[in-house]
Amino acid sequence: MRIASVEAIPAGTACYVRVTAEDGTSGVGESTFFGWPTAIAEIVRSFEPFLKGKDATDVEHHWLSLYRSLSFRGMAISGAISAVDQALWDLRGKRFEVPVWQLLGGRARRAVRAMRVVDTGTLEEVVAAARTAVEDDGYTALKILLFQEEHHRMRQAGRIGDLVQRFAAIREVVGWHIDLGVELHRNMSAGNAVLLCGELARYRPLFVEDPIPPDSVSALRAFAAKVGVPVAAGERNTTIWEFAEYVERPGVDFVRPDVGIAGGITHVRKICALAEAFHADVLPHAVPSGPVAVAAHVQLGMCTPNWELQEHRPQAASWTDLVDEVVTVRDGYLIPPDRPGLGISLDDAGLAKHPPRSADVSRAALREDDSVAIR
Repeated sequence: MRIASVEAIPAGTACYVRVTAEDGTSGVGESTFFGWPTAIAEIVRSFEPFLKGKDATDVEHHWLSLYRSLSFRGMAISGAISAVDQALWDLRGKRFEVPVWQLLGGRARRAVRAMRVVDTGTLEEVVAAARTAVEDDGYTALKILLFQEEHHRMRQAGRIGDLVQRFAAIREVVGWHIDLGVELHRNMSAGNAVLLCGELARYRPLFVEDPIPPDSVSALRAFAAKVGVPVAAGERNTTIWEFAEYVERPGVDFVRPDVGIAGGITHVRKICALAEAFHADVLPHAVPSGPVAVAAHVQLGMCTPNWELQEHRPQAASWTDLVDEVVTVRDGYLIPPDRPGLGISLDDAGLAKHPPRSADVSRAALREDDSVAIR
């Protein structure tokens, strides 16, 4: 199975990739470097001269060739490699007529439990949304975007009081049988995050994610040593070497690789195995992933023992018209497609409706004195 072409299709905030073999079979992938999708497209197109004519099933060799060729690092290069890698695994699955998870060791679970990401809003709106997700939609795990932009302009005691009140209200409504994760989105200093987590612990969060900015591994370890709640981090990491710093010493209980920036299926499965060796679990970063990255995550989740949950948000029309079908959620679980490969195909007409959009860098949050808040 030789590669005939490599296409990059930036659409919305993502860049999709289609790798087509000489026999007409194609595989698809998605980069989730959602700030600058056209940058990913340019890098992917530069890969085509190397990949064209190569055996599509030599995935590991191609990954290493693209990664080691110039020794550049960062999300743009890793996002491009990630998308191509997913497409090559999709081709492998189609070549052998099995889902990707069958090629990676087979089933570790019957389906992948979904963690519904609850939208931000007023206390009443968030509580109502959490209730609906559990009672009407059947989710058994929720992630709460607890820290909202207005909290940056509040003072310490009031901010922490409001955050605790919100989480307590959600816990009261959904009960103790529902897993609740807390997303702080890198918005707090270490001291304030320690104070907050001390008060949240009584409500038993499954994890507290990104309590402080990811700039310093040693700072995150120091934070974790002071709190009594599990810590999740890693959604901006791109390699096993970065994740190794998180798990080789105590500090991070849940790693958060993203198949669209952390090296695709080839590399994320290594990150998961690395975490397993240190008894850390996996909570992949999958929101705001598009439909192809969601499908790729589900394939990994099916065969990865320490894949705890997969965060999820129902895929709106802006996602569903990009592909022929999206992964189904049933009774709180993501159901893997029966089709070979990733089980999903791109819809060119739908993609054409979504011109690429770069990040709005004017969105930096401001504090009470109009200084730029950390994140």
